[in-house]
Amino acid sequence: MSLRKKVALLAVAAIAVGVAGLRAQDATGEMTRRVKSKVPAVYPELARKMNLAGTVKVQVVVAPNGTVKEAKVVGGHPVLANAALDAVRKWRFEPAAVENTGIVDFKFEPQH
Repeated sequence: MSLRKKVALLAVAAIAVGVAGLRAQDATGEMTRRVKSKVPAVYPELARKMNLAGTVKVQVVVAPNGTVKEAKVVGGHPVLANAALDAVRKWRFEPAAVENTGIVDFKFEPQH
């Protein structure tokens, strides 16, 4: 392999590693950036009446300053989804040099 091809291959590999490092998540997509403050999700009244339980998965984008920039539901019961979104938008994470993306799970249990 020529020196030029080796250098080009090395540059592509370095870029790929750099891009992969921009996300603070483990192999499962779980958020690994430390949470400074968590707001618990409020169990919805309709869910209580329906005796719903389950997990809502929310994909979050955390800004460098630790605030939640974006949040979207990627799994879970629709009746529970808004409660999870409302809560995670109030979370605060440790500051970091770059924006991070990951998945946060909210577990809901029936409350009587």
